[in-house]
Formats: sequence, structure tokens, C-alpha cells
Amino acid sequence: MAAILEWIEAGRTVALDGGMGSQLIARGLKGGEHWNLERPEVVRAIHQDYRAAGAAVLLTNTFGANRLNLARQGQQDRVADFNRAGVALARQAAGDAALVAGDIGPVGEFMEPYGDRQPEELLDAFTEQASALASAGVDFFLIETLTVLEEAGLAIRACRQVSRLPVAAAMSFDPAGGGYRTLMGKTPEQCARALEDAGADIVGTNCGTVSPAQMAEIAARMRAATALPLLCEANAGAPRMEGGAVRYEQTPGEWLAGALACRDAGAQLVGGCCGTTPAHIRLLAEAVAR
Repeated sequence: MAAILEWIEAGRTVALDGGMGSQLIARGLKGGEHWNLERPEVVRAIHQDYRAAGAAVLLTNTFGANRLNLARQGQQDRVADFNRAGVALARQAAGDAALVAGDIGPVGEFMEPYGDRQPEELLDAFTEQASALASAGVDFFLIETLTVLEEAGLAIRACRQVSRLPVAAAMSFDPAGGGYRTLMGKTPEQCARALEDAGADIVGTNCGTVSPAQMAEIAARMRAATALPLLCEANAGAPRMEGGAVRYEQTPGEWLAGALACRDAGAQLVGGCCGTTPAHIRLLAEAVAR
């Protein structure tokens, strides 16, 4: 059995790391996977900071490292380079005690009828990225920040085609009509069941426009719909616009209360997303270790 599944089966609450893009921005770099090659020392240092804070899982800096996304930057032929470098940097920081999750985000384009892309194009893009991550030695895949279930299903399928590694998949939600729904109007319960049916080993939620406390409500609803292990990665508060920039304002202590509420709602893997820092993860790691 893979280590991440062993940890979960043993009843451990696993502390994931926090935001990568916001940490790159804090160091004067606009977030992106190209820094894995152009400024590897910065990416490695961020991973090391999260590991020192107590994160048991480090996510690779490969969120957008798929062919369709990279094509918008003219770098579509560097998929393997960016992903393999991302795994190497995370592995250097992880050492022997932490795991490395291969981070896969959305392609950034819609399939028909909402956009121009065909399912086969997305499947090919995800398969190429998943293959690069698997060959570079990740411990499991983490598909995150998806808003379209069909796209999530294709990403899961791609991971399954290239490897037997565990697959975690997380959807993003927004407050809607007194509850929570994805961009395409799907409920937490619908997403949990669909991700399980698609073959995910771990399901959950991350990012979105919800607070950590609201994410705990989403987690409870997903927990009621599936017996699979549950993952939550909350932002440092609900996002707000200020001066043309997105701000996340929760202090580590404020964020921790919501993160622990996610745990209490049934999440066995808990980490941070946008705006979270090693300080947030340090408090989380200390709390779940008690």
C-alpha cells in the first residue's frame, strides 16, 4: 500500500503544505512552473520552509505545467522539463520523512459546448503531465482547483493510465443560494460521488471563494456522500479585491480554527491554499500532532 494511504489507514491527520504561488510573489516572482528551471533555489527554499514548518506532504510547483496552459506562454514543449524539475526540487526538500504530491491543475480552457476544446485534447494534456510526474518519482497525484467535473474525470483517468499511484482530486466551490456549488453548479455531494466513480482514491476541496469555516461545511457534506479519505486545502480567508490585487487576510491563528474545523468535519489531509504561509502550516502541524 502507498505511504499516503497507509498514513490515512493508521488514523493520522496529514498536514499538507500551503500556498506556492503566493510565496513566489512574496519573493518578487510571479507564480509559475518556469521558476523550477530559472530560479530553482527560490522554489526549493519555499519547499524547505514548509518542510521545516512540519508539512508531511509537499506539492510540486507544477500546477499549470500542462501542454495547453504552457502553449499560451509558447512553452508547450517544456512539459517534461518543468514537471521533472518540480519533482526534483520538492524531493530535495522532503527528504526521507515527507511525501511529494504531483500537483495537477486545470488546463485553463473549457471543453465544448462552453469552449473550443475536445475531451481528447484535455486527456492528452493530462496524460503527458501525469507521465512526467510519475516518471520523476512522485508519491501520489493531487489534482486540484477543478471546477468542471468532466475535466476532473479526465485528469483522474490520465493518472490511472500512466501509473498505479494513488490519486487525490479536489474541487473548488463558491457560496451559492445558501449552499455551495462549483462554477458549473455542482454540489459537494455530487462532486464527491462523481470523483469516487471516476476512480479517485482521495476526494476533497480546495481554494474557491470560501473561508476555511465554510470549507468545513463543504467537507461535512462531502463526507456524508463518500467513505473515501477526504482532503481540504483552505485559503487564508475568503479572497477580496484591493487595489486591483487579491488579498487574503486571515492570520495563522484565525486560519487554523477553520482548518481544524475541516479536520473535525472528516478531512484526513489538511493543508493551505492561496495566501497561506509556512507560519500557517506550522500551527497546523503542531495542532494535528497533539
